[in-house]
Amino acid sequence: MRGCERGNRRDAGFVTAEAAVVLPVLVAFTMALVWGLLVVAAQIQCVDAARTGARAAARQDSADAVVAVTREAAPEGANVTVAREGDQVRVTVVAKPPLLSGLPLEVREVAVAAAEETVGSGPTGEEGR
Repeated sequence: MRGCERGNRRDAGFVTAEAAVVLPVLVAFTMALVWGLLVVAAQIQCVDAARTGARAAARQDSADAVVAVTREAAPEGANVTVAREGDQVRVTVVAKPPLLSGLPLEVREVAVAAAEETVGSGPTGEEGR
């Protein structure tokens, strides 16, 4: 029985060493998962904000009103761009994910909508033809 006791005493230090290596890895992995979820949440917010802005721009709201509505739905600190290209309006939302903002990662979403004045118009610009 004495031989068994000696083996356990020698292995006692390995548990501490393994824990010292494994715990920081688990903490880093958990932090990476949480950050990944925050990036996905920021992406979803950008999608919603761009769509909201595109709907407002399609209704012919003023550019300031479109930017204000879009910024309300966008993540904090997001850049909003509104452009009109022919009969379509384009709203772009660009944001940096929260935490670890030093990384060169951006979340970008674009939404395009037809301006209401052009919906239902024929190729000549006349409705009902």
